[in-house]
Amino acid sequence: MASLPHPRAAKPAKKKFDKSHYLYLAVIIAVILGVVVGLLFGGSDGFAVSLKPLGDIFIALIKMMISPIIFCTIIIGIGSIAKAATVGRIGGLALGYFLIMSTFALGIGLFVGNLVKPGAGLNLSSTAFVPPESVETNFFLGIIPTTLFSSLTAGNILQTLLVALIAGFALQKMGAAGKPILEGIVHVQALVFRILIMVMWLAPIGAFGAIAAVVGATGIQAVVSLFTLMGAFYLTCVLFIVVILGGLLKIVTGVNIFKLMRYLGREYLLIFSTSSSEAALPRLIAKMEHLGVSKPVVGVTVPTGYSFNLDGTAIYLTMASLFIATAMGQPLALGEQIGLLVFMIIASKGAAGVSGAGIATLAAGLQAHAPQLLDGVGFIVGIDRFMSEARALTNFTGNAVATVLIGSWTKEIDRAQVDRVLDRHEPFDETTMIAHHSVPTAAETSREAEKAAQTAVLAR
Repeated sequence: MASLPHPRAAKPAKKKFDKSHYLYLAVIIAVILGVVVGLLFGGSDGFAVSLKPLGDIFIALIKMMISPIIFCTIIIGIGSIAKAATVGRIGGLALGYFLIMSTFALGIGLFVGNLVKPGAGLNLSSTAFVPPESVETNFFLGIIPTTLFSSLTAGNILQTLLVALIAGFALQKMGAAGKPILEGIVHVQALVFRILIMVMWLAPIGAFGAIAAVVGATGIQAVVSLFTLMGAFYLTCVLFIVVILGGLLKIVTGVNIFKLMRYLGREYLLIFSTSSSEAALPRLIAKMEHLGVSKPVVGVTVPTGYSFNLDGTAIYLTMASLFIATAMGQPLALGEQIGLLVFMIIASKGAAGVSGAGIATLAAGLQAHAPQLLDGVGFIVGIDRFMSEARALTNFTGNAVATVLIGSWTKEIDRAQVDRVLDRHEPFDETTMIAHHSVPTAAETSREAEKAAQTAVLAR
């Protein structure tokens, strides 16, 4: 009787082509077609300019999703802070480090954005924004909604933010009784992000209309400005990783950033193929433990960092906002820049790694602080997908470095093991790790983070 083949002898299943790749290709084609149409049929009364409503429709759909996204992510983000605080000094140290690094990333983005000014010369002054007839003179009174739920329908993002903060802290005070409600919000967030992903499939149409209209009105200068923004963003991310993160890692631990990045090579490929650092979350946890960092540190730092240590996202939001403001001839004062971007960092908590979350956060910040610039988001969406890889890789590297740093500060790292692993004397056993080739949903990510945090608490 013929023996059955050993399970390990079976051929691995062929990797399916991720549907997001089709969207990626469609956006690339749409941008190219938009540039061609803009150059061939340009002019103030040309066909290309008449395509602007396609971009406006897409922005309107994104705007529709802003309030529920902000509401869900802020509440879940506050829940993550509460869980991090339960593990004592590791959680406190991690949150403090994340706050400092996010602020530093914001500062770098502000500096480079003001230095390069990639949107200069475009003069995209035309906008569909209509100033309100009356302006609320009392700012604090203006952010208080009429009812608890009207903040989700009135379109005032600051009101949504206020209610979400209040609800989040109220759930904290409820303790165990609030856990079912928080889990319900996680499911609602999953639904909201699923709708957002569906909306993002219209990105090629929106990008085509926006790019064609802008190129038709401004000529080749629009293309040059877009490439300048992308180049400046990529260069900023590289310098941030090598100089800032690499320098800090070398000074504190003596670890070479390039050796650490080589060790995480497979994760970088996975992130590059999905444009999401969330796809590599389980692998990062396993690899950091194999590197020699203790389970409590890894279990707290990695999941918390995925919501609160978004260095690449901070740089992106900063530079994209300054680009839009400059391109539309309405540059922001330094005080306005800081207020806008602090809001964006707060609003982005809990939404990391979800397709379209960057655009939604950018639109939310502009709508709350500078609504006259909201139309410019349609121009950014054409190149957002090109910058998402650098954004995700920077976020991922920042979390890996943070784990090693916090392990060193808390003396919960095996330094000899680190050297053995990074020098390739003790390679990671891939047979113990199932590679995730698809981006997890927000609910899956939350469950993964909660499980890791619980494991950390038990390990102590």
